[in-house]
Amino acid sequence: MSRTNASEKTVSDAQLSPTTEHGGAPAVEHAPSTRSSCPECESQVITNDETSFCTACGLIVADEWVDRSPSLTDLGMVGDADQSIETVDPLRTDKGLHTKIGKSTDGHGNPLSNAQWERAQRLRKWHNRIQFSSERSQTKRLNEGLRDVEMIGGNLGLPDHVTKQAARYLRRGSEARLPGGRMAWESLAGGAVLLAVRDAALDREAIDAAVATYAKAPRERVCAAGRKLRCECALDVPVTRPNAVVTVLEGLEDGALSGARAVRTWQLAQHLLALADQVPVGPGTPRATVAGAALYAADRLLDGSQLTQPQVVAAVEPIVPTSRHRIGRYSRELVDAYKAEHGTDDPAVGLNAVRDSRR
Repeated sequence: MSRTNASEKTVSDAQLSPTTEHGGAPAVEHAPSTRSSCPECESQVITNDETSFCTACGLIVADEWVDRSPSLTDLGMVGDADQSIETVDPLRTDKGLHTKIGKSTDGHGNPLSNAQWERAQRLRKWHNRIQFSSERSQTKRLNEGLRDVEMIGGNLGLPDHVTKQAARYLRRGSEARLPGGRMAWESLAGGAVLLAVRDAALDREAIDAAVATYAKAPRERVCAAGRKLRCECALDVPVTRPNAVVTVLEGLEDGALSGARAVRTWQLAQHLLALADQVPVGPGTPRATVAGAALYAADRLLDGSQLTQPQVVAAVEPIVPTSRHRIGRYSRELVDAYKAEHGTDDPAVGLNAVRDSRR
């Protein structure tokens, strides 16, 4: 069907039902109405230009459904316009818009002769070289990362839209040149799936633990890659561990922090962790490690520090492996970021900011 006809799909009665039971506005569909009577007053529904509405009560049943852009037939292109538009697949390096060369048969399904087979082999070799463009090495690694995303999504039974969203995240990471050093493509593929799952309405906790099972990287690196993608590419995705500071605080030994001191340390650490995601601090590090560093830095900013680095490391270790070096390094970076943000190291400024954000 043409692009205009493609928008004229049937809308179910459930989609066209108004949502006025709880006082909300009626639901308006962006497709032409297939009903001849109004769902509220049973009067006649007519379609005028881009709007389908009731002639009696004026209820708008459908709105802005006409696609006025020219089709390929309108542009005078040769061939059937219905078969000239190819779908785009983000799981392919060239988005699936490449030519497919068969291996043993021609376009009609007939077997190839020896001469034809040798010719197809040469075409396939040159096609593969051109397909990966001038940046052949980078594109080949992206192709392998996309295959990892597809493999993880298939093993977890994720919906297609979640797997394709993960592929888009991996592409953005590739464009930002995130792979390299300790941030491997395998880790980024797992991290991209982790973010796509967090952004979808799925059973997040169960799938979060299973992603690292099928990823070709340890869970620590997968979590670190997910945070790096979210921070470096400014992705609007929920964080993987929203209660990381509380988890680390609960892992401290008895008597390390208590009473009002524990509450103030937790509030200031939450502020520092949000600042770490914004700056960012340690983007290629699991959020639990940065949360431990934020807790240690908050204790240092408050009067009379009570925590030690070994205590914080022992609280973080059950979640992800870490070290005193990481806790000390990221805590210093967090204190510097706090001073740069507020112009002072006074903890009262950060605590007031937390109270204002909750009002």
